Amino acid sequence: MPTIGWFEILIIVAIAIIVLGPKDFPLMLKKVGSWIGTAKRYINDIQNEVSNLDIEDEKINEVKKDNKKDE
Repeated sequence: MPTIGWFEILIIVAIAIIVLGPKDFPLMLKKVGSWIGTAKRYINDIQNEVSNLDIEDEKINEVKKDNKKDE
């Protein structure tokens, strides 16, 4: 996966300021930040759900093993 350095980020910001103008640039940054925050929360929720499923699966397997030992 290619990495983006500081110089590339500086070029993207400069082009965005030229295209959007200095007035709308902060608003665009706010929107992008909001989208990134929403995406991070969504991914975090998915990771938590998968983790909970793994824990529940392990508990079920332990109960099954205990039941087989008792028989």
